[in-house]
Amino acid sequence: MVKIAPSILSANFANLEKDIKVVENSGADMLHIDVMDGHFVPNITIGAPVVKSIRKTTDITFDVHLMITNPELYIRDFVDAGADIITVHVEASNHLHRLVQTIKNHNVGVGIALNPATPISTIEYLIEYLDMILIMTVNPGFGGQTFINNMYEKITTLKDLLAKRGSDIPIQVDGGISLNNIEKLINCGAEIIVAGSAIFKSQDVGKTIRKMKEFGNK
Repeated sequence: MVKIAPSILSANFANLEKDIKVVENSGADMLHIDVMDGHFVPNITIGAPVVKSIRKTTDITFDVHLMITNPELYIRDFVDAGADIITVHVEASNHLHRLVQTIKNHNVGVGIALNPATPISTIEYLIEYLDMILIMTVNPGFGGQTFINNMYEKITTLKDLLAKRGSDIPIQVDGGISLNNIEKLINCGAEIIVAGSAIFKSQDVGKTIRKMKEFGNK
């Protein structure tokens, strides 16, 4: 079953609690929280204090995506703030195995993200330790970008690799996803759909989430 993870990067930051409640009550499975530091990606968003504040408003799964340099320095902060899953980038760490183990030792889920240009081969040795793999379908840093079409093939390749390894790790996709391409992404093997603008900028947030989930239940 496909899961929907609305990205609060596209929410109204003046009314975060309200927007979170809307997606939670509309059947969203988790909340995708993009943390950007202005170094790893050319944008700055939020940190652990904001995550801790919104944690008090909801019990929904917090999927915290760290797009930051030196992520190993901040794992404890985000765990304490209420993260349920922490995803880090291959490109952000020189000691990725150690970083994955650090996250796992905090008893939260661990994901690895791949930028569009980063090959799948960089994480093959880590698959057995992961709870999720995130394929970025835009270059990270900003919401509202256009989907990169050759990412369909990358998702299919990863799905085939996982099948050969006998792994049921879910593939998450993030970037430029809408009602126009979600079905193709699911057919390629995507199981967790991150969507920001397509959800929060739609005329009816609840209806959009329900339609996305319908594609996954065909």
